[in-house]
Amino acid sequence: MKNFSRRKFIKKSGLSAFTSIGLGSLVSNSCNDEVNPPSKGKYMGDFSAPKLEKIRVAFIGVGYRGTGHLKYFGSIPGVEIVGVSDLYKDNINKAILKLENTSSKVDSERISKYWGDENRWKLMLEEKKPDVVFISTNWKNHAPMAIESMKKGAHAFVEVPIATSLEDMWRIVDTSEKTQKHCMMLENVNYFRAEMMFLNMIRQNFIGDLQHAEAAYIHDLRFQMKEEDRGTGSWRTLHYANSSGNLYPTHGLGPVAQYMNLARTDDNFKSIVSYSSPSMGRKLYAEKNYPKDHKWNKLNFENGDLNTSIIKTNLGRTILVQWDETSPRPYSRINLIQGTKGILTGHDINNSQYKSNNPVKIALDGGLKGLSDSSHSWVSGKDLNDTIKKYEHPFWKRLNKKAKGSDHGGSDGIMLSRIAECLQKGIPLDQNVYEGCFWSSVTPLSANSIKQDGAPQYFPDFTRGNWKNTKPLEVIS
Repeated sequence: MKNFSRRKFIKKSGLSAFTSIGLGSLVSNSCNDEVNPPSKGKYMGDFSAPKLEKIRVAFIGVGYRGTGHLKYFGSIPGVEIVGVSDLYKDNINKAILKLENTSSKVDSERISKYWGDENRWKLMLEEKKPDVVFISTNWKNHAPMAIESMKKGAHAFVEVPIATSLEDMWRIVDTSEKTQKHCMMLENVNYFRAEMMFLNMIRQNFIGDLQHAEAAYIHDLRFQMKEEDRGTGSWRTLHYANSSGNLYPTHGLGPVAQYMNLARTDDNFKSIVSYSSPSMGRKLYAEKNYPKDHKWNKLNFENGDLNTSIIKTNLGRTILVQWDETSPRPYSRINLIQGTKGILTGHDINNSQYKSNNPVKIALDGGLKGLSDSSHSWVSGKDLNDTIKKYEHPFWKRLNKKAKGSDHGGSDGIMLSRIAECLQKGIPLDQNVYEGCFWSSVTPLSANSIKQDGAPQYFPDFTRGNWKNTKPLEVIS
């Protein structure tokens, strides 16, 4: 926030008088020593690792996501793939073949392959000693694999979520601080075109001081249940049955959290309340598409189809976060950010992956010059071409053509290129370990709130107060 400081907010709201009126405990609940244990190492918020002119990388899990990462990251100059691990040999062979078709410089014979056992990845870490490990496995393995990778001397890059429990998130933070190794959650939506443009606009004070955001992951993924024995549906379906709350918060939350500088300088996550709708869709889908004795029809789907949570920040700002991977409705991340001067919303620009579902729209106090005369009407579509040209994120413009062949319309390639650039230059990553934990912690915290009939849950401060000294994310060029 450019003009709205923490000190200014405290003075306006009277928070400094909380202790005198008996409310001090509400503020301190999320910051006491019991919730936030002492650090076992050095703070990683603005951490710069030693330069890696040559990045020796290994991959754990090369299904859909892992294959995309291997194919693009493995073709970046200065990167050497030293090992690939997966339960299935054919996954490894297919992934390497796609890499060979992308880059003629790759010597696949020099890539060590590990398959056939759930613990083969540990042998790969021991034998190959990579500088960097990409982890694209089922959710329950993210934390133990990231922790072990860091202990073996590698920077860990983990698919979302970074972990599923608060305990594992603290273990990740402690290990990262102790080993001085990066652990970044691969939140690729932060590198989507609209989200990067909004960040640029907000940093230039386009909509004034930020007050409220709305974020979501609305995506009908019932079709994944067809993956009964292998693939995402084979394990993700069990989470829908046995887990609770918002199971996939980070795609929507990550970008708006960085717009707001949460866990950086001015503000941080404080509390969350959460409710879920009844659980109906998965049961109906299973009954309609599978025999009565099928394993999907033997599951008791407990988690609600739609979860709605509201986050409150230290400064009193609010974030609506929704999740629904079951209902028959179009895809949406909402991606809305409200400021004192106007509002930005949407995630579809021109030829994006989900064109027409949620187009970018802008409304400003007094209107957008030459296009509207008040905040009562949106400006969207071709009318925004000049605005897009003016505020397009410079890093997107620099890498868009090069990354176009990667997944999600080039956004994955932009993320992976940026990771390589940070490692090779020895500069801080765009997402630190604490952000990955804050964003992912919505899952267990929302579950706890639901169990307590919507009672507020306080975020642990994974930074132990150091967020106040962490620089905001820059608009790099």
